[in-house]
Amino acid sequence: MRKPAFKASSLVRSIALGLSLAGATLAVQAQEKVIFATNWKAHADHGGFYQALVDGTYRKYGLDVEIQQGGPMVNNRPMLPAGKVDFLMTGNLLQSFDNVKNGIPTVVVAAFFQKDPQAMFAHPGQGYDTFKDMAKAPVAFIGKDGQFSFWQWMKSEYGFQDKNLKPYTFNMGPFLADKRSIQQGYAFSEPITIKNAAGFDPVVHLLADNGFSTYGTTIETRTEMVKNKPETVRKFIEASIIGWNNFLYGENKAAKEMILKINPDASFAVQQGYIDNIKKLGIVDSKDSLTKGIGAIDEARVKDFYDKMVKAGLYKPGQIDVSKVVDTQFVNKGVGVDIRKKLTGQ
Repeated sequence: MRKPAFKASSLVRSIALGLSLAGATLAVQAQEKVIFATNWKAHADHGGFYQALVDGTYRKYGLDVEIQQGGPMVNNRPMLPAGKVDFLMTGNLLQSFDNVKNGIPTVVVAAFFQKDPQAMFAHPGQGYDTFKDMAKAPVAFIGKDGQFSFWQWMKSEYGFQDKNLKPYTFNMGPFLADKRSIQQGYAFSEPITIKNAAGFDPVVHLLADNGFSTYGTTIETRTEMVKNKPETVRKFIEASIIGWNNFLYGENKAAKEMILKINPDASFAVQQGYIDNIKKLGIVDSKDSLTKGIGAIDEARVKDFYDKMVKAGLYKPGQIDVSKVVDTQFVNKGVGVDIRKKLTGQ
């Protein structure tokens, strides 16, 4: 069965042409069809890709991009090695490590989040002023996937204990009812939900700011595509980088409208809250991306994260050839830095 997908409709294409000074030229260019699958429903944390679609950036690069969204009942991951999609948005490097371990012929070609957005939340005034303080919490609500990934790192690096572990079922009620508890979540989204539900701003500790050095929202493609169609990969990544700069720092109303049309739960107010938190925390644009461009990847950092996961017991030493995890030829070139400077004056 075909997964839910979204293409620019005639209405959205009209908006895109209206926004693009080169619209008439773009319309006559030959367009290469590209399918990009995301890992969840459309929202502002995917905003740069929708920006590049709606404002004509992909078309300027000669690409006819279809964004195939994910969701709770959609698993787009098998679609990439099967050749059903060309690019896949993934979570963090753990999934890519597993691909290399299992001999799946895919590779990471960009990392659009310099910081993994995974965070731990606490009630204010409970003595959890640092991430390490949270190890003293009597209850830690962690989802099943988190228990077998970042929780293992939290134990090895900070002394969190399994005896305090409670399952997080993505219902915030238990956390809100227990002021001494802590809970996992995404740093750009759950604080908004908590504030709306309970009226307070939670204490937020980003795992990335405490040594969890993985990248987030990585983009994978097949290794054969890198070999046989490197220009297509380059165009998609560079256009997406430009889209992210324009979404974060420029006029993004049309992209927000597109996202809301696809996902009615993504109101303008909530989308703006996401954007504000993403910028404040440096999720997309910080560290290397400030000079090398959004999407930047440092191979040494990939190795550092792998070593930490070995220490945490997720992998064995030498189990994975880390050199096969990423290919940096399409990033680190400073694409979009000029756009950010122009739009922000910095």
